[in-house]
Amino acid sequence: MSDNAVKKALVGDHAEVQDSERARRYFAKFAQIGGYFARIAAELERENRLTRTETRILGHYLNGVIGTFRALNHKYLMTGRAEGAPHLTIDRHESGFPVAQELMVMAVDAQQAGKHLAGMASEAELKDRMVRTIIGERKTPTALQFALSQRLYYQALQAGGLFWARNDPDAQWIAQVGQRRHFLLHWAVWDAQVNLPVVYLLDVEDSGRRPLPQDAYRWPPMQQKLLAQSLGGLKLVTIATGFDQDFENSHPKRLRRITLGPMYSAGFTLQSGPISKVLGDARAPQGQDWALVWTLEDLVSDREEMVKDGWFSSRPRQIFRLDPLTGGTTGTTRTERMIVLPERPYQVLVEQDPPGLRGIRKFVVGAGGRLIPGV
Repeated sequence: MSDNAVKKALVGDHAEVQDSERARRYFAKFAQIGGYFARIAAELERENRLTRTETRILGHYLNGVIGTFRALNHKYLMTGRAEGAPHLTIDRHESGFPVAQELMVMAVDAQQAGKHLAGMASEAELKDRMVRTIIGERKTPTALQFALSQRLYYQALQAGGLFWARNDPDAQWIAQVGQRRHFLLHWAVWDAQVNLPVVYLLDVEDSGRRPLPQDAYRWPPMQQKLLAQSLGGLKLVTIATGFDQDFENSHPKRLRRITLGPMYSAGFTLQSGPISKVLGDARAPQGQDWALVWTLEDLVSDREEMVKDGWFSSRPRQIFRLDPLTGGTTGTTRTERMIVLPERPYQVLVEQDPPGLRGIRKFVVGAGGRLIPGV
């Protein structure tokens, strides 16, 4: 493909949200969807798919995604209404989320948040000026509304607790396993290849002299290695095998990758395949015309074997269990896709029963926002 064709393809996939009403609908949709994140994680815990510790850690990242959307909502609140107001760019093909560049800019803005806030009027003062403009001058205080939206944005960045483009690896102590220490390593990225938030959970048994997160020689390069390989295009078995080879005293027992998205919506994304017909035929009202996919990839160590490591030494290596049917392609022990969607699209999905969606587990948003786990 030529450079011009690549650029044209990128332009087609990415779209700017250029008016405030459309931007508000977009963020309102994600605020609604985000309300189901914790419930899905809780259901997976109830089914013993996640431990309480894993649910808590995953919940931290999911809340960060919600906080990031809330901050971006403030930033783009006056899109198309105020002079100089920025436009949000989303990936409308097989993502539905903001492009990774939005997260990168947000990280830069966070470094300057204190400086920006110091030069702005306070929230109370801006609101007071807005009231005086409405009552005294009888006009819409557009410029003041924009100033307030930007202040709220920088306040959200300064408060933290957000999902960033890169969320560095951390280590959670789990237990002592014989002579080894069991840690759960966790980190997350906004994968630029797919424009989706991705969380990684890695169970490690550590036999080093010092506890892993306190080891200044092993922990920093390990963090860098994990981040460098946090790409959706890499198979889990590739990541885990490389980790096992590079860090002699750390033994990876289980690696999971949780990809949040894509989000499909007739009003914002370009669907392809059966989901396009489902959402189109559902003709759901505003706020119910969406579907969100989760993908859970899981790689488990089957056993540990001693292998030669030089002329006179040997070391333990993990033998990972791959799915006998699809493991060669997926690089996982198992891969599961889940889809969350409102009742109207779900009814159409059941009626049409497209082959491409039969193997996906469904979570249905019922009356009153109740989440109904399906099969």
